[in-house]
Amino acid sequence: MTELTPDSPHAAPAREGRPRRRVPGARVCAAAVATVLATVTAAAATLGPVGPAAAAVGTSYAWGQGGYGQLGNGSTTVYNSSPVAVTPLSHVTQVAGGAYHSLALRSDGTVWAWGDNGKGELGNGTTTASPSPVQVNALSGIVKIAAGYHDSLALRADGTVWAWGENTYGELGDGTTTNRTTPVKVPGLTGVTQIATGGYHSLAVRSDGSVVAWGRNGYGELGDGTTSDRTTPVQVTGLTGVTQIASGYYHSIALRSDGTIAAWGYNGDGELGDGTTANRTTPVEVTGVTGATQIAAGARHGLAVRSNSTMVAWGYNANGQLGDGTTANRTTPVQVTGLNGVTRIAGGGYHSLALRSDGSMVAWGYNYYGQLGDGTFTNRTTPWALPGLNWVAQISAGDYHSVVTTQ
Repeated sequence: MTELTPDSPHAAPAREGRPRRRVPGARVCAAAVATVLATVTAAAATLGPVGPAAAAVGTSYAWGQGGYGQLGNGSTTVYNSSPVAVTPLSHVTQVAGGAYHSLALRSDGTVWAWGDNGKGELGNGTTTASPSPVQVNALSGIVKIAAGYHDSLALRADGTVWAWGENTYGELGDGTTTNRTTPVKVPGLTGVTQIATGGYHSLAVRSDGSVVAWGRNGYGELGDGTTSDRTTPVQVTGLTGVTQIASGYYHSIALRSDGTIAAWGYNGDGELGDGTTANRTTPVEVTGVTGATQIAAGARHGLAVRSNSTMVAWGYNANGQLGDGTTANRTTPVQVTGLNGVTRIAGGGYHSLALRSDGSMVAWGYNYYGQLGDGTFTNRTTPWALPGLNWVAQISAGDYHSVVTTQ
């Protein structure tokens, strides 16, 4: 386990000789932070409502760490603690935040990407970063997208899955470990209805409710009963009736049609929610959750919405990302404080987001880069409303940034 430091809040499992990339500008003096804080706080106060009255339908906004251009506003400003528009891009129906890159799905079925591109994660045939959206090559008819650490996934209307970016552990599922700068089809995979990608592994739900997984498997995150990496999809053991999936760095979560949740993989901080800290190579039940309607995974925590529109969370909590008012890890789910009317959720690296039925947003957890979007750099252990952000339709969270699209 790596040590918790101001530069690296992760305390994540070691990456087998692959050190975590240092985020640019992570060390700044107090005076510089104060200057940035004053600027973005003033900006938040004058932003006004973000939504149909302020922008075209399907406009995207982002905030947080932007040193690799992952905010999509044409700059590489390290800190943005209030929303900036992703430009030029409109008619967006879904967004996805990766570690240092972001994706958007437009209503015409095309996919656009921006941010870091050292592994080809933008899918435009290059390894050149872009702080503004570029179109992913040769993709059409896309209905869902997902962004991983340095890889990207897309689901086509015909039920096939396409992948690009880093492939060190086989996370693209094409039978190789070769990085791809343009999309490749995941072979032998059809009838897919849902996709997710995590640190270095990917998941897909098929129309029969079964789940397949591929990529890194050092902690059992593929759920096939082994710890062997897989370069092509393998079936997750004993899992049926799945309607939704989510993936953290080294763990996976599945929502079943009966409202129960299963999880597998790394569990050192309780991210499987089964009351233990034992890793699991096959799915185990998340304790005490019934009537769940939606799930999300952060780097090392899990989130769920229940049928009464309240939220629960479990796992790593050093930065308050569970939203229960503490910084204590939880091996079983706890209720997110004072939050109801939730319609969508997202888990970032060490922060969490929720969209409420009135179109407003709340955020909590780690906020060193302004990824909570509240105009400050203050961590929050309970949900905090984002000023001026209304009419939000869809949300996503990357490692240290957040992305939304308006109605």
